[in-house]
Amino acid sequence: MELRVIKYFLAVAEEENITKAAEKLHLTQPTLSRQLRELEEELGADLFVRGKRRTSLTEAGVLFKARAEELVSLEERTMNEFAHLSDAVAGDVYLGCGETEAMRDVVSAISPALKEHPDIHLHLLSGNGEQSLDYLEKGLLDFALLCRSIPPDGYHYIRLPYRDTWGLLLRKDNPLAKKPGIRASDIRKEPLIVSAQLPSRNEIQRWMGEGELHIASTYNLAYNAAFLVEEGMGSMITYDRLIPCGTDYRKDLVFKPFIPALHSGNFLVWKKERTLSRAAELLKKQMEDHFNGLDE
Repeated sequence: MELRVIKYFLAVAEEENITKAAEKLHLTQPTLSRQLRELEEELGADLFVRGKRRTSLTEAGVLFKARAEELVSLEERTMNEFAHLSDAVAGDVYLGCGETEAMRDVVSAISPALKEHPDIHLHLLSGNGEQSLDYLEKGLLDFALLCRSIPPDGYHYIRLPYRDTWGLLLRKDNPLAKKPGIRASDIRKEPLIVSAQLPSRNEIQRWMGEGELHIASTYNLAYNAAFLVEEGMGSMITYDRLIPCGTDYRKDLVFKPFIPALHSGNFLVWKKERTLSRAAELLKKQMEDHFNGLDE
């Protein structure tokens, strides 16, 4: 499977028309069609539904498109890193991060290096921990900031001094808003909006004890999920300080911490066997120096 042909596939997926894609790629339509057929034969699956006016992706095509984009992205990163080998410290550094105030500490740690080396370009990818670890394994991230009680196995890590506090984001007119804090018994029957990762989080399971949660919706990032809370679709299990409660922007929402208190740590992780670029290595050293002696 050639990367050139993978790019041909992505062009057709974008244009949804083989003739237009061929023009964009400066190929003849028969040549492009033949390359795509050979790719499908190699994969053993049809990637396109070929209509008279529109060429759409099959289910296998949607899956292959996601993998193809990852491969092209990895090629671009590799070329960029080698292009800057002989230069001053420069290049792209990719950091995956969840929603946490700990990100403020990370930015504070690396900002001096970014200002000193303006040709280092930092790219932030917001997502949950599972996504960040998956991208680390595929080489699409240099680092990931993970919110969890213990660091994952098989990674180097820096423990950050900031801890996130778990609690419930709810409307002010919810009877639970009058309580100083939320106990597990308070939310047994409450419709809940939870992170898609929540069922696998051991600390939440231990805090809840026995019993099932009434999960009404799930979310990836908290910002959009807060709109569901505002509309009375449920209350959201989340960290403190993610949603600006009590402001004109979120005046109808309030955050209540769990009782007993429940916290999650924060870890900056990277793969043990991976060789970092000079730019990534510089930022790693900057963070190690900054957080040395500050962890709990």
